[in-house]
Amino acid sequence: MFSLGSWLPALPGLAWGWALLDTLLQGLVGACAVSVLCSLLKVYLYIQCLKGCTLLSLLQSTGERRVLELLHVAVLTGVLALVGSRVAALVVLEFSLRAVSTVLSLGKGAHSSQLYLLCQYSLGCGVSCGLSFLLEGAPHGTCNLGLAAGLAGLLATYARRLARHVCTLYELHSRGRYCGICILLLAAGHGIPRLLRNALAITFAVADLAAVALINRDLVPPTVAAPAPHPLQRSCGRAPAGGRVTRRCCTGGWAVYQTVLVRMGGLFILLLTVGRWTDILHILISLLGELWCLLHAGIMLEACRRQ
Repeated sequence: MFSLGSWLPALPGLAWGWALLDTLLQGLVGACAVSVLCSLLKVYLYIQCLKGCTLLSLLQSTGERRVLELLHVAVLTGVLALVGSRVAALVVLEFSLRAVSTVLSLGKGAHSSQLYLLCQYSLGCGVSCGLSFLLEGAPHGTCNLGLAAGLAGLLATYARRLARHVCTLYELHSRGRYCGICILLLAAGHGIPRLLRNALAITFAVADLAAVALINRDLVPPTVAAPAPHPLQRSCGRAPAGGRVTRRCCTGGWAVYQTVLVRMGGLFILLLTVGRWTDILHILISLLGELWCLLHAGIMLEACRRQ
């Protein structure tokens, strides 16, 4: 293993170029993680829709739009690359606190699939933030990110192929019982939410640790006679209200977008006091990323609500 830039002269322009490449690779890994999540949820919802949901044909049509899937990954990669590590850390912590509050209040409710769809952008920020923290100062960070991006792209490709296969042939193969993949999904497809829950729990646990470290380093206000409230304290104070907004979003379509505006508005006000002017721009970019993810998953959100 070698560093791609180790044999090049130490020029400021080259250093900036390698930093840009690192952020793009981090964004690509995060976008691929979101793509895998959406593909597996699409498989699960399609199997559930065979039991009587009227959105079966719409879900089947989404599995055939390859260009839109690639466009979704490309746009999300750009958004995650533009968002700074401070804003990504706050997005991850805010969603984690809100998700814990919602899960504790709902118990084992029927809204878990919808909560997975709502965490798309936060998952991308968490993966990007975690990679930024874990590989900070690593001598071969660019090569490691390249390998991670290759593996993530491979997983996203196979997950998309699985979703396309299920949306096209599952109904026929499950009746004929001559496709190994469809037979496996017929027997164990109900376990996909549990698989996603465990994977997301591990991912957000690592991302939360990285986010706390980044916030303590970059957003802690200077020590004065009367210290200002810590950003973590303000985020924890908004968690119960965020949980109430998340529970309301499970009842209607427009409320999903309302909760995004409330979340980003709270982070916007927080960064007006302890952030920089670039953080304000990153919050606006994050708002676009959240809306982009929700628009892409609109049919799946509707399927979750009808279930």
